[in-house]
Amino acid sequence: MTTPPMIDCVDLVRIYRTGDIEVQALQGLNLTVAAGELTAIVGASGSGKSTLLAILSALDVASAGRAVVAGHDLLAMSARERARYRRETAGFVWQQTGRNFLADLTIGDNIDLAASLLPGSRRARTQRVRDVVGLLSITELTDRRPGDVTGSERQRAAIALALVNDPRVLFADEPTGDLDERSSTEVLEAMALVNSERGVTVLLVTHDPDVQQFVRRTVQIRDGRTSTEVFRTTEVDADGTHRRIAQEYAVLDRVGRLQLPRAEIERLGMRDRVRLGIEERHLEIRPDDEGLER
Repeated sequence: MTTPPMIDCVDLVRIYRTGDIEVQALQGLNLTVAAGELTAIVGASGSGKSTLLAILSALDVASAGRAVVAGHDLLAMSARERARYRRETAGFVWQQTGRNFLADLTIGDNIDLAASLLPGSRRARTQRVRDVVGLLSITELTDRRPGDVTGSERQRAAIALALVNDPRVLFADEPTGDLDERSSTEVLEAMALVNSERGVTVLLVTHDPDVQQFVRRTVQIRDGRTSTEVFRTTEVDADGTHRRIAQEYAVLDRVGRLQLPRAEIERLGMRDRVRLGIEERHLEIRPDDEGLER
């Protein structure tokens, strides 16, 4: 029996309306993420990636389509069910650390407060807090307030806070956006650790180019749709040298649409229409160099 995906989005649409203005942030987006994956979502500002994350974390509701996470149909849930989903199924890490913590409480008190909302005995909750604090190596930070630690320490503590409810999936919106290169690496290493040690499915939105060192799959969103994906594998040469191999794919949706990489479109001078060459096992796409009469 095929294991269902942890995240399954089909033809997802999100329309925002303000007065007479209508903006379509997602335009039929499709995305599938398997259980246990560590996946990065990338894209330009306004591409729809943060909108997608808000929908998947039940902080927003899609206008149309289907979004299922860990068996939960996000478009069909009531407000109470969405709150329970955020409490028990999904963890979330914000870029703005002020949204992760209550600033007047210590980091330990913040994590304890989140754990107190969960079912189970006090002893079980205490052990759960100890486990996540130990896993993220923040024991020495628990007596300090969020504003009194470094950016990297604060984000690692935010990951622990999101993890204390033992979520099946962890979402992170630009978790390294305000950090320097070294701090970003520490946070991405923490994400990878959570994924490998806990088996938590991790989906993060990022502009950080260093993310490719930590994820096997990168999904690019453009104009509200998934456009390309990059899969990375490690190969071992005959002399034992490990090489990281990256393969880029264009995403084909259910009606046959695909978005070619923008850089290649510009490099080849493609516009208006392109020429197709259909072979037995492949399809060629070429610029219209002949300049056919319009």
